[in-house]
Amino acid sequence: MITRDDIESAVDRIAPHVRRTPILSVDADTFGNHPPLVLKLESLQHAGSFKVRGAFNGLLSLEEKPPNVATASGGNHGAAVAYAAMILGIPATIFVPEIASPAKIKKIEKYGADVRVGGARYADAAKACADFLAETGGVSIHAYDQETTISGQGTLAREWDAEAPDLKRFSISVGGGGLIGGFAAWLGSDKSLIAAETDGTSKVAPALEAGEPVNIEVSGIAADSLGARAIGGLSFGLLKTRDVTPVSVSDDLVKRAQRALWDECRFIAEPGAATALAAVIDGQVGKRDDAPVGVLICGANIALEDF
Repeated sequence: MITRDDIESAVDRIAPHVRRTPILSVDADTFGNHPPLVLKLESLQHAGSFKVRGAFNGLLSLEEKPPNVATASGGNHGAAVAYAAMILGIPATIFVPEIASPAKIKKIEKYGADVRVGGARYADAAKACADFLAETGGVSIHAYDQETTISGQGTLAREWDAEAPDLKRFSISVGGGGLIGGFAAWLGSDKSLIAAETDGTSKVAPALEAGEPVNIEVSGIAADSLGARAIGGLSFGLLKTRDVTPVSVSDDLVKRAQRALWDECRFIAEPGAATALAAVIDGQVGKRDDAPVGVLICGANIALEDF
């Protein structure tokens, strides 16, 4: 089980390489029907998302520098691993699915990694990466189902908790679960989590109902970032011990949340990141007079023409 001590160790390990991202308080009803919000702008992180926290923690936790690193990613994790590998001087190979956004592939290539298309979906890219590592050796940094990845993402929960200690609820977009798993590992039992997903990537509710991770068919606007077929086993183990509310929203509502962030704050959010806001402005998790909700804007890797 990942603990607070693991996250504290990750903080010390990755501190020289990550940004402390800002928070912004937002009045009730600014984006529609919602209580007051506290946005955490992790979209301003290196490589455009929270993923560098887990990537650096995974690489820096190794006993010795590896000859190469490989991973499978819908885009953001690949960019993060490519960035971390570039900073640490490690060759990187990133396997992406066909649905990966060109903007994310361009960012991975910018950091000097070898990008390979590994099939139609994330699961296909993950298999291609596993086959590559079996043939060539090297180290894998998993996008979400790895202790060092989850501990690294947990540093974000620790940072935000210190900045806004009175927050009791957090809306977190869920892909494979490494991010929300890190929050579950750090936050106290008096705090709750909103697991925000799109209708085409909803996997938390089925897993909680079944008592174990279950595979889903992935589709829709956020498939490139929230499109893991099942929540990771490590994170699911953490979520089972917590107060978690799964919320699923439509692609149209995600677009509305993206637009609202731009109109009101001039922030760019990719669909997966805007999903956490969409879950709140949909009115499913609170009313305007309720206590503030923390909303994580976790990534901004989207082509401007698509935005």
